Amino acid sequence: MKRTNLYKGSLVTIILKLLNEHDKMYGYEITQKVKDITKNELQLTEGALYPALHKLEAQGLLEVEVSKVGNRMRKYYKLTEAGTKETVKKLAELESYIKNMRALVNPRFRDV
Repeated sequence: MKRTNLYKGSLVTIILKLLNEHDKMYGYEITQKVKDITKNELQLTEGALYPALHKLEAQGLLEVEVSKVGNRMRKYYKLTEAGTKETVKKLAELESYIKNMRALVNPRFRDV
C-alpha cells in the first residue's frame, strides 16, 4: 500500500466495502479497483492483500469460490452473512474516525 502509515488500518474495511458493492471479486480485481477509485493514490500490494483475504476467510467473513478462467483457476472472494454485518460495523467505525480527524484537523467540522 502506498502511504502505509495512513492506510494500514483501513485495509480490511476497504476489502469488505468493495466486496459488499461488487458481490464477488478476485484479488487482482480488488487491487485494480482500489487504484481506479483512488486515481493511483492508493495501491494495494499482493503482500498486504492476500494475507488480509486469508485472515478474513479464516474468521468466517469471506467465502471462496474457485472458477476456471481460460487455462487457470481463479479464486473469487465473497462476503458471508457475518461478513456483511462486519462491513456495516467497520464502515461505521471508519466514519466516526473520519469525523474525529476532521474535527482535530479543522475545528469547523466539529459539529458537522
